[in-house]
Amino acid sequence: MKKQALAHDMSAEYWPAEVDNSWQEQMVLQYAPLIKYIASRLALRLPSHISLDDLISSGIIGLIDAIHKFDPSKNISFKTYAEFRIKGAILDELRSLDWIPRSVRKKTHLLENAYAELQKTLGRPAEPEEVAEALGISIEEFYQLLDETKAVSLVELEGVWKAISGAAEVADNDMPEILQDENVRDPFMAVHFSQLQEIMVRGIEALPDKEKLLISLYYYEELTMKEIGQIMGYTESRISQLHTQAMLRLRAKLREYFHYGEK
Repeated sequence: MKKQALAHDMSAEYWPAEVDNSWQEQMVLQYAPLIKYIASRLALRLPSHISLDDLISSGIIGLIDAIHKFDPSKNISFKTYAEFRIKGAILDELRSLDWIPRSVRKKTHLLENAYAELQKTLGRPAEPEEVAEALGISIEEFYQLLDETKAVSLVELEGVWKAISGAAEVADNDMPEILQDENVRDPFMAVHFSQLQEIMVRGIEALPDKEKLLISLYYYEELTMKEIGQIMGYTESRISQLHTQAMLRLRAKLREYFHYGEK
C-alpha cells in the first residue's frame, strides 16, 4: 500500500533516483488502464486490420520510456508526461507501418485544398454540399471520401511539430520538456508554439457550431464518438464524419500558416 501511495504521488520527494525492475513493473501495472484507454480511442479511428494489442504493446514501450526519462524537478506531472509518451510511441508505430495508402493521402490533400479555397471565397466554413460540388462529386461520394480519409489526421502531428520547431533533430517525444520546462525552452520555439496555439484557437472558433461542440466533447470532455452521437442526436458514423471535416478545416489552417504537408 505504501509503494502504491508513493507511486500515485509522483512528487520529486518520492520518485526513485534509479528505476529498478520492481518499481517499473508496479508503474506499468498502475498505468495499464491508461495505456488501454489511449490505444482504444485511437483504434476506433483506424482500419480494422490494425491490431489493438499491437497498439497497447507500443503504448507499454512509451510508458517504460516515460518512467525512465521522467524528471520530477521539471514542471510536468507524470500523468501528463506519460500520456504524451504513450500516444507518441503508438503514433510512431503507426508511422513505421506506413499503413495509409498514397491514394488516401492524395484524397486528403484534395479535401484540405477544397476547404481552404472555399473558406477564402465564401468567407465562412463551407457546407458539405459546397465541397462536393467544388470537387465535382455527389454528396454520397463526398461522405464516402470523409470515411476513407478519417484516420489520416492521427499521424499528421509530426508535420505540425517540425514546422514549429524548424529542427529535424528535435524528436516529437521531447515536446513535453521543451514546451513546459522554462529552463530548457528555446525562445524562438516558444514564439512559434504560441503562434500555433493562436492559430488553433482561431481555427476552432471559426468551426461550425456542431463541429466546435464535437471538438470540445471529444478532446476536452474525452467522450467517445458514440457518446457524442447520443448527446448531439447523430449516429456514430455521422459524428466521425463531422470530426473528419473539423480536422480537415484545422489542418488547412495550419498548412496555410506553417506551409507544411505533402507536396
